[in-house]
Amino acid sequence: MAALYRKYRPQSFEEVVGQEAVVRTLSNAIATEAVRQAYLFAGPRGTGKTSMARILAKCLNCVQGPTITPDGTCHACRAIAAGTSLDVIEMDAASQRGIDDIREIRDRVVLQPVEGAYKIYILDEAHQLTDAAWNALLKLIEEPPPHLVFVFCTTDLSKVLPTVRSRCQTFVFQRPGLQDLVKVLRQIADAEGIDAPDQALALVARSGRGAYRDAVSTLDQLASATGNQVTVPAVLELLGTVEEEALFRLCDLVIDRDTAGALTYVEELSERGHDLGRLVLDLIEHLRQLMLAQHLGDVPEAAATSEEARERLQAQANQLGEATVLRLVDLLAVAVDDMRQGGDPRLPLELALVKVTRPASDLSRESIAFRLERLEHGQVQSGPVSVSVTEAGPERPVAEPEPEPEPVPVPVGAPPALELSQLQEAWTRTVLPAVEERGGIPTASLLREAHPADLSGDTLTLEFPPTAQFHLDLVRDPKNAGLLSDALYDVTGRRLELVFELGEAREAPAADEEPAGEEQILELLKETFDARERES
Repeated sequence: MAALYRKYRPQSFEEVVGQEAVVRTLSNAIATEAVRQAYLFAGPRGTGKTSMARILAKCLNCVQGPTITPDGTCHACRAIAAGTSLDVIEMDAASQRGIDDIREIRDRVVLQPVEGAYKIYILDEAHQLTDAAWNALLKLIEEPPPHLVFVFCTTDLSKVLPTVRSRCQTFVFQRPGLQDLVKVLRQIADAEGIDAPDQALALVARSGRGAYRDAVSTLDQLASATGNQVTVPAVLELLGTVEEEALFRLCDLVIDRDTAGALTYVEELSERGHDLGRLVLDLIEHLRQLMLAQHLGDVPEAAATSEEARERLQAQANQLGEATVLRLVDLLAVAVDDMRQGGDPRLPLELALVKVTRPASDLSRESIAFRLERLEHGQVQSGPVSVSVTEAGPERPVAEPEPEPEPVPVPVGAPPALELSQLQEAWTRTVLPAVEERGGIPTASLLREAHPADLSGDTLTLEFPPTAQFHLDLVRDPKNAGLLSDALYDVTGRRLELVFELGEAREAPAADEEPAGEEQILELLKETFDARERES
């Protein structure tokens, strides 16, 4: 018994789903007797390239043809459908890719067709032909006998020689939409007596990822495994697919900032036997649909299989911020990389959920857009930082601070919460690299001597060791202090008032972390700013 994907291959233009542009162009060419000598069908696997080539062959060689509606009952049509026609030669370019195979074609094309009007060569995976084989075909493609038609099918159009592409009419096959796949699966299920609800077919269609053949093969396997009683649990068990409800629930937990609930739900899905790797991929696809709904203003037609799912997607897209969607996709991409390297996606998935539901726990620079999202929606944005400098020691008087400018009215709200321990942890890992990226490599070298000692409200106190008076004097320069202020704003989302002090001696750094001395700092300033010393 033939596999379902072979049994239900489209046999005419009317049965083709999702390739309307290709069907329309070929139909017009046949109807106006404008058939060309070479066609190039390109597109992802399982999108119907070879099936379309066979339909074209039927249209040309049908006893009633050339016609756009072959009868399917004449000897030529039945032979083409069975793959036994002497006038339609199908070749696999993956195994018949050399120049000797092409020479054999050149020797045979001079022969007239046996029963049809055309001799048609269908070369599958044509991009695997060698350059020598293509070059041997060039003259034949450009000036073939009047009865010869080539159809090249490929999944990688970029590997086909430009000289060949210029001699062919090229058709790019698109991946079918989710609704198109469900439509095809429903037709096959009804014809085969397979009892399958729409939700189960939607899961099968999603697993096909744009390939008719993959989706129909999956349905064939499910029908055999369940005795033609395909249910949603059966699909989830066989494919490891995550039910759509689970994806909606996870995103609802992210909207509620429920870290504990999200982690508990992941644990629950794992205990129920769900493949967490597949969960990551399905969640990324769900977030993609939300992103499209946010930027297009409506849920795309192919994004949902029912009106209820469409309404839920739109509602969730309105509740989940754009920055949150982008941040979560970036974090889940880490889990995808781990999976490609054979790692367990569970920890990256859990970390992603923690970071996106508790943004204050993540001070990495990659989280800037996400953590500042609330500022963009009307929360406080402070004015320029005011920097004051104090010193521990009686030998130098403290300069009188300049009067602060009048405060500018700001919207009601508060910047993200910040704790001293978070800032201390992020000082070397995040803050100093942020200073360097702003062009302050010498400034960052000076600040490596300091450490955050106190955070009271929006006032941050940085302490230098007693021996770092030179470093402190340079850091209090407005340019250096401004670089630090901007870097802190990038990392924390807060405008902090900076206070520099000389503190007590701390534990000596390791040998490989010896602080830069005065001469090293001066050399670094010269190198960075192309400066030179002035002779007094």
